[in-house]
This record gives sequence, C-alpha cells and structure tokens, in this order.
Amino acid sequence: MDLTVAGNRVELAAARRPGTYALVPTMGALHDGHRSLIRLAHEQADHVIVSVFVNPLQFGPGEDFGRYPRTFDHDLEVCGEEGVSVVFAPAVEDMYLPDRQVSVSAGAMGTVAEGAFRPGHFDGVLTVVLKLFNLTRPDVAVFGQKDAQQLALIRRMVADLDVPVTIVAGPTVREPDGLALSSRNRYLSADDRATALYLSRALRAGAANPHKAKEAAKAVLEEAARLKPPLLLDYLTLADPATFDEVPAGHRGEAILAVAAKVGTTRLIDNVVVSL
Repeated sequence: MDLTVAGNRVELAAARRPGTYALVPTMGALHDGHRSLIRLAHEQADHVIVSVFVNPLQFGPGEDFGRYPRTFDHDLEVCGEEGVSVVFAPAVEDMYLPDRQVSVSAGAMGTVAEGAFRPGHFDGVLTVVLKLFNLTRPDVAVFGQKDAQQLALIRRMVADLDVPVTIVAGPTVREPDGLALSSRNRYLSADDRATALYLSRALRAGAANPHKAKEAAKAVLEEAARLKPPLLLDYLTLADPATFDEVPAGHRGEAILAVAAKVGTTRLIDNVVVSL
C-alpha cells in the first residue's frame, strides 16, 4: 500500500479513497505504543490516517514545546511499515489562522488533576482534535489509555458536540521494566529512568490494594521522593473515569488511579484502572 503525505485539506481530499477511515492523532516521535494504536486502527476501518503535529496550543509557558522530539523521517518509516494510508503533517500556519479567536473549552473536567497543573492544556488538546476530525473526516479515532483524562475529555466532547466519530481506546504499552512508553522517555538519563520506574510500581501497588489504592501508591511514591534524583510528585488521584473528580467514599465500580511527577527535567504521567 502506498503511503501519501498530506499537509493541508486539499492534499487530504486528493489522497482519500473509497472506504472507511480510522485516525490516529500523534505528535510524532512514534514508538511501539503508537504502533499498537495503528494496528488497532487497522481493525476498525479500511484505511488508517496518522496525523503528526506538535500542537502549540497544548503547551504552557516553560513547557517543552521547543525541545519536544521531532523525528519525521523515522515517523514516516514507522507508518510505512504499519501500512498507513495517509500521514497528515500540517504546519502550524496550516492548522491555525494568525488571528484565531475560537477554541474548544474543556469545561470543569479540564481544570482538575492534569488540568490543575497545566491550565488551558486540555482546551488546546480538544481544539486540535476537533480540527483534525474536521480535516480528516474519520469514521473512527484511536487514542491511548495512558492519557486517560484526555481520552475521557475527547469522549465528552464527541458526545456534547455530536461529533460523528467513534472513539476507540488502546491499552497502555509498557517497557519490559514497566515504564509506560512515552516520547518523553528519551529525555531520561539512566539514573532518571531508575527513579521513573517508581511510577508504575506505585500504580501496581495501588491496583493490588484497591480499597487502599491511594495509600498504597503514596507509600511507594514517598520512597521515590528520597532517591537521587528524586521523584517530585505533582498529583496522585483516584478519579471517577467520567469526570476525573476524586471518587467519594464508598464508590463502587471502576476508578482511575492516575499520577504525574517530574524526574529531573522530565514530566511523566501514568495511570491504571482500579476496580473497587
């Protein structure tokens, strides 16, 4: 199957063929986690589109927009190997008008957990995702469970705005040592990585003790805070999957145990589903 690279709406239209389409939105620097999403997308539709766009709207002041890894030639190789039909790789000026005024609000869910530490982040995420949907016109879109709050917000946007796209979630892919795959993992030194492993250890401890999930996870994270380099915790939350508010006492059913922390200059997130 030939791989087409498109940079704007006209090129996307020219590349389109009969059949159904699944979109895998990415910011590039593709890894095995992205490969798993692409393979899942192939199960959902006749053709797969992968978007590669480092979205400036979802980065706040002092975040890593400038140094975020950009590996486009490698990304094209991955997409070719995975049978992708179209890679949509727009420039910033192709995505946003210079006098852009309208964006999507993530609402209350966009202000808790990850949203509390990255104000406006989810507004930027939803804005770019809606634009990608409008430009690529997929039947299905595939997102990773590792970004659980983002996934919940995209599902809410699709429901609230009647967007005709089916959202499919792919499971988190991990390294053999348990670290969740992320494009930002390449920032980690060997010592950083040894500390970062405590994120997944904390989540495993919480999942193994569901009725004391936060306490079990917190004990592991407190141990990691004493390492060199230390794990600097942003938040640990046991959240309602629908709202990302902390679950109340007596909650029954599924909850998301989610964590975000910094190791050196690298900020990492992870989560696991806990059954209460």
